[in-house]
Amino acid sequence: MTNSPTPVSLRVKPGPNRLAVTGIGNAMLDIIAQDYDEVFKDLGLTKAAMALIEEHQLDIFYNAMGPTIQMSGGSVANSIAGVASLGGTCGYIGKVAADEFGERFTHDLRSLGVELDLAIANDGEGATGRCHVFISEDAQRTMATYLGASNQLQVSDIKENLISRSEITYVEGYLFDLPPAKEAIRKVVNFAHEHDSMVALSLSDMFCVDRHRRDFLDLITGDVDVLLSNETEIKSLFQVESLDRAFDAIEELGILAVVTRGPKGADVATFSGVVSVPAHEVEHVMDQNGAGDMFASGFLYGLALGADPVESAQLGSLCAGEIITHLGARPESDLEEMAIEAGLL
Repeated sequence: MTNSPTPVSLRVKPGPNRLAVTGIGNAMLDIIAQDYDEVFKDLGLTKAAMALIEEHQLDIFYNAMGPTIQMSGGSVANSIAGVASLGGTCGYIGKVAADEFGERFTHDLRSLGVELDLAIANDGEGATGRCHVFISEDAQRTMATYLGASNQLQVSDIKENLISRSEITYVEGYLFDLPPAKEAIRKVVNFAHEHDSMVALSLSDMFCVDRHRRDFLDLITGDVDVLLSNETEIKSLFQVESLDRAFDAIEELGILAVVTRGPKGADVATFSGVVSVPAHEVEHVMDQNGAGDMFASGFLYGLALGADPVESAQLGSLCAGEIITHLGARPESDLEEMAIEAGLL
């Protein structure tokens, strides 16, 4: 089977002052703890699910956690950190508050070499967003998320600089939860089209798809070049029972799509058919947090380099395999070195 090439030159890294990927998403500080005593139950959380909490609840959840790992987070921010670990140039657009958590978020991403364009929240737009992650012994993650400033992106917060220099502009579906952010996404997409940057969209989660199905379909139909999702999200988007029917719908749209399937790997809907890419084998799964985000890192960076979609999915699989072997949604190994050893870079 011959895979369709991407719109960029094969094996050519972005030139001087160019960025492989710029992401726009909810700027969240991840606060992660091992939860052997199932404290999440005492807090009224449902295992392996995500619940939204309010600002007045922040101290209750934070104080209930044991020792924590704190790092910049949010789905797309995790993916951008993965691109940086692969040796890629990258940017990030989001919104934080002028507080200690916003400072930690900024320092963490900047220390990885990511170029930042972070808007600062005004009074009344909340504190810096944060996600309290409780990791069970079976590697499941239970999350209590405060969106805060992260979900208050306005049209005026979006600047052209990073997008205009990017091979790929990566948009997080979670941003659709507030009307001002929807308008900001439209501005992002318009900038990307003006500067020949491919637009990639993550569906984020099934409930996000349920809330914004029409908006997603409208955006995908006319403005998205690359769609990333998991199996439940893509079936929810097209309201179908089988993955085959979802791929039929993708084919009609004529876009490049990849569907992650956990231990079953990923299916890539190329312009010449669906290709399955196996999951990267690991000895032990410790934490599934960030697997999809890190898959996106490898997949998008591969595309930005000009690799074909299947090769890009193989790189994504390798990155996802690294992240599930340890606690936290950031790589602990040198992803670039791993990819070179595997013959993927």
